[in-house]
Amino acid sequence: MGGPVPIAMAGHSLGEYTALVCAGKIHFADAVSLVRDRGRAMQQAVPLGEGAMAAILGLEDDQVAEACRRAAQGQVVSPANYNCQGQVVIAGHADAVARAVDIASDTGARRAVILDVSIPSHCGLMHGAADELAGWLTRIDIDAGETPVFHNVDAQPRDSGDEIRAALVQQLSRPVLWSRCVQAMSAAGASTFIEMGPGKVLTGLMRRIDRDLGALACHDPASMDAALSRLQAEENT
Repeated sequence: MGGPVPIAMAGHSLGEYTALVCAGKIHFADAVSLVRDRGRAMQQAVPLGEGAMAAILGLEDDQVAEACRRAAQGQVVSPANYNCQGQVVIAGHADAVARAVDIASDTGARRAVILDVSIPSHCGLMHGAADELAGWLTRIDIDAGETPVFHNVDAQPRDSGDEIRAALVQQLSRPVLWSRCVQAMSAAGASTFIEMGPGKVLTGLMRRIDRDLGALACHDPASMDAALSRLQAEENT
């Protein structure tokens, strides 16, 4: 396709599978089967209406975690996505998530809203689905490859197929550390980030994670052409 070769990749939540395919670590057909079965297992893990997710804006990470701790009352609710400074998504039992939203609002959140999703991803309610995923992952080939993929669970790349399998299993029930992934890739030498897909949500988050980093969405052809020309010129100097 041309253009510079990426020095690192990452994907947010389900996008981690896309990154692994693009990096040559998982075959496309295997990834399609995995994400289909993963989605079914996640849906079956929590009956419809019993789980929820919410976005909390304008609080520090530790304030969101404390709101979840206070709201749990014997149920599950915890941070699910650390997207950027001041934006954390939480997940768990619907009642506990609703209590956490109220506590976050009382704490001073700029906004705290229940999201229109049916599955409480990246929380303890997904342990059963994670166990099923672990079994499916043993049946596919995973190549360590050359391009590092920084994983959601700890913002670190993996050196072996078994380590990648473990990271994907952990990802289902642990939070997505997206801002840390971006920071880790930046520390590894990445300075321009290109969002692959039909939207620009991650590109928007990039500006809140680190404004000094370049961020572009591939669905914007003019910006992409200009960015690729700049990167190629840098490579030739």
